[in-house]
Amino acid sequence: MQSLKFHPMIHKLEATPQLFTPKCHRIVPLHCSTILLNKSRNPFSSSVCCSLSSKNFRITAAKKKQDPELEPQNDNYLEDENELLNEKGGGEDVEFGWLPVVPHVLIASMSNFLFGYHIGVMNGPIVSIAKELGFEGNSFLEGLVVSIFIGGALIGSISCGSLVDKLGCRRTFQLDTIPLILGAIISAQAHSLEEILCGRFLVGLGIGVNAVLVPIYTSEVAPTKYRGFFGTFSQIGTCLGIIASLSLALPSEIDPHWWRTILYMASIPGIVLALGMQFAVESPRWLCKAGRIDDAKEVISNLWGPSEVEKAIEEFQSVCRNDGADLDSSWLELLEEPHSRVAFIGGTLFMLQQFAGINGVLYFSSLTFRDVGITSSVLASLFVGLTNLAGALGASYLMDKQGRQVLLIGSYLGMALSMFVIVGALSFPVTEISSNLSILGTIMYISAFAIGAGPVTGLVIPELSSSRTRGKIMSFSFSVHWVFNFLVGLFFLELVEKFGVAPVYACFGGVSLLAAAFAYYFIVETKGRSLEEIEISLNASYQSRNKS
Repeated sequence: MQSLKFHPMIHKLEATPQLFTPKCHRIVPLHCSTILLNKSRNPFSSSVCCSLSSKNFRITAAKKKQDPELEPQNDNYLEDENELLNEKGGGEDVEFGWLPVVPHVLIASMSNFLFGYHIGVMNGPIVSIAKELGFEGNSFLEGLVVSIFIGGALIGSISCGSLVDKLGCRRTFQLDTIPLILGAIISAQAHSLEEILCGRFLVGLGIGVNAVLVPIYTSEVAPTKYRGFFGTFSQIGTCLGIIASLSLALPSEIDPHWWRTILYMASIPGIVLALGMQFAVESPRWLCKAGRIDDAKEVISNLWGPSEVEKAIEEFQSVCRNDGADLDSSWLELLEEPHSRVAFIGGTLFMLQQFAGINGVLYFSSLTFRDVGITSSVLASLFVGLTNLAGALGASYLMDKQGRQVLLIGSYLGMALSMFVIVGALSFPVTEISSNLSILGTIMYISAFAIGAGPVTGLVIPELSSSRTRGKIMSFSFSVHWVFNFLVGLFFLELVEKFGVAPVYACFGGVSLLAAAFAYYFIVETKGRSLEEIEISLNASYQSRNKS
């Protein structure tokens, strides 16, 4: 607690620190400060109280009851004092309830940084790698080196559900850094095609686990009020990873051996993740399922505030009694309601996301930018990454204000409009106007994707999932993601060669409209509701049991 007392004779506020730190040793420094008032006299006494808790940091200004003899004679003076103290209805609150969660989610988002890094790291150096390892000119092998991590990611995603159920999020994160670090080192030291394929596969294995794990961890440790904000960290981390790898890959156009250096660098975030998770908290919901109630209470108190402990534990235990207390769920449970419905929504959302054409647009973006003078594919991809990052930052602001469903519908409608703009530009002869329209449509599409279809899809699925089957449903959904990601990448160029770019892009626009309609009819708004409230509202057996 820090109290600030107003002294009418010297016209300043003095801060006396009285800071109590909670059990978790999380100390928030609160520095003393002095506020000078530009008035010669102060006819009334005021007080400013500052209270600090692990949930909210509140500063409240309030005016005490005045002595009639000391009433100010100058109304303008009183208005100035009131404006200085922000006195409206007794005071204003400034909340920082999200602050304790930030370091934990940032550490987890290092996984998404690695994902983005490995997406972009092969964009520039693949030609140098092929030349040095002896498969230059073989487009199939070049594509295999770039995309083999999808096979590893598929296996990683399928296995993650069982791992997180048994080990919890922290230990699964740390275990997962082993293939990420080993894969990066093996790839950097590769002297044959087999070695680099092995390294890339291991990297994909780790990426697949993390793709499932990060949304689960974020949704379970974030306060309800800020869950959407923290959910966008995964998309932001991916964008930053892509930008970092593309920036570091620029020297590869000059130095043919630079690719080994940037692949060695890929092991650093994995080491940071492994060490950082040693200090991060475990999911309080998993701790409750594991019977570690005291540990769960401590985590909730440290992250959400002591006032939330009893309510949260009561909700956790109520859901556990309904779902079953054992940690591991069965895959067959996904065939039962309401789990089957959520699994259907998750798989369909990821299928529509891939068929809406994001990978195709990213592939052709370098050709589109080349028409306006950006000849370097790395620079073009870097520009795309920056656009993606700007959209993700916008999503972080809007997620908890507009809601998931609104952003998802608006995102897909924007993507459809962008596709039709590009199709219109491609339908005319190549001129400066048509090239500019193609650029505009591409930027619009990437921005629309980043503000909704990208971050919302990964966030809303764990929100809709039950505590018992969350890991399995996320594993299933991301497995669908990797399968259709591979299929789109496999057949996209063949479809373009057979039908042309415009018809394929028109199909992407049509799928985007279909995805918007699907979001309208099937997505339940989760903004401002705890995971337990969402689960109870979707679980008919729970409701009927309470009625009986």
